Amino acid sequence: MSTGTDPLAPLAQLPGVPDAVAEVRKAVDRLYGHRVMRRRAAEVTSESALRGARASAALAGSDWPLEEVRRRSDFGADPETRTVGASLRIAAEAGQLLSVWRHSPLQVLARLHLLAVGDADPAAGRPRQAGEGAEDLFPLELKPAEGVAADVAPAVVPPAPAGPVPTLPAAPGPEEVAARLDQLSRLLVARAEGQGVGTPALVVSSVVHGELLALRPFGSYNGLIARAAARIVLIAEGLDPKSICPAEVGLVELGTDAYRRALAGYLAGTPEGLAAWIGHCGRALRLGVRESTAVCEAMQRGMV
Repeated sequence: MSTGTDPLAPLAQLPGVPDAVAEVRKAVDRLYGHRVMRRRAAEVTSESALRGARASAALAGSDWPLEEVRRRSDFGADPETRTVGASLRIAAEAGQLLSVWRHSPLQVLARLHLLAVGDADPAAGRPRQAGEGAEDLFPLELKPAEGVAADVAPAVVPPAPAGPVPTLPAAPGPEEVAARLDQLSRLLVARAEGQGVGTPALVVSSVVHGELLALRPFGSYNGLIARAAARIVLIAEGLDPKSICPAEVGLVELGTDAYRRALAGYLAGTPEGLAAWIGHCGRALRLGVRESTAVCEAMQRGMV
């Protein structure tokens, strides 16, 4: 599937995707136009990183209250605590890796895994080898937030079909992972060099997010890494240059069942499945915008 030099271009024309892109763009532009962003943008960025890290850790199985994450300084005691620490370390450095991402996305992915597991782990930064498995992407069920469907209406792309929550296939083997990662890296580097720049940031970010969840290239923390990479793409593509739209918060609010269903659609590779995945990522991003808008409003009222 190819249009010109950009194989992602057809995804931007799937039913409902242009409207999803427009809704996201409108929401992000409105947030960037908030009065607080003129004076306290750096604070909004920091708060977005914290809230996004907390949410990403929750999706990875460590659902801590925000204030607990904010106050803690020791994150090495047990697996749940280490997951929170991994998410915070990734969030703290992800935005600083943009220049490397533009010419070597795989180097950035390795760095994110190293940040997550620590340099004492012999597998740090190394993709899975033959015989090595990958941790479960969804170790904890998170229910959708009450009223969340109305908060992101209209749903311009129909969500994934209802029914039993699909069982995701096993992660592919190392050879397939290496080949697909190389293909993804080439695509991203080509975009950084000016090829295929017409494809919207939401589409590119959704593909990077979905592909990394599909491949699970490392033995651990693949969800954290995939969500961080999606955020880096939104910065690199210029949709969210200050990284103030924590889509991870939206993914939590939409719940893990919806996340799994949407990911199953991406893995199926059908036009409907791909559109549903992009739509899900768009809804999550709009909820992230809502979260940061609330932060801005609290700052404006002097509550933060």
